[in-house]
Amino acid sequence: MTGDNSTPTSKPTPKRKRNIHLHFCVNEEEMALIRRRMADAGIISLGAYFRKMAIDGYHVNIDLTDVQALVSLLRRCSNNLNQYTRRAHETRSIYAEDIEDLQKQFNTFWEAANGILQGLARIK
Repeated sequence: MTGDNSTPTSKPTPKRKRNIHLHFCVNEEEMALIRRRMADAGIISLGAYFRKMAIDGYHVNIDLTDVQALVSLLRRCSNNLNQYTRRAHETRSIYAEDIEDLQKQFNTFWEAANGILQGLARIK
């Protein structure tokens, strides 16, 4: 780049999709911070990260541990429902305790889902 850091250092290369070269310098501390933020964003390529940040201006890193717990709870509820259904087909009867247990599990599931949705709604 030239001294004012606002123009490309070389002429565009017509055969490339991205044909304008940009160049700037950082110190070791800044580079370490850039690498950390790249890792947080899950981006490996330095060029891709710089394009993403220059165009979008930000990245969002969301902790999905609550969603993973919710998926696990949903799987357990689904497995229990399948077991209750199998037992109902085999015995030709439905046990009230099974239905109450399933209702409690689904209430827990919906409470967790509502908490996650409220947390996502707070993201700006």
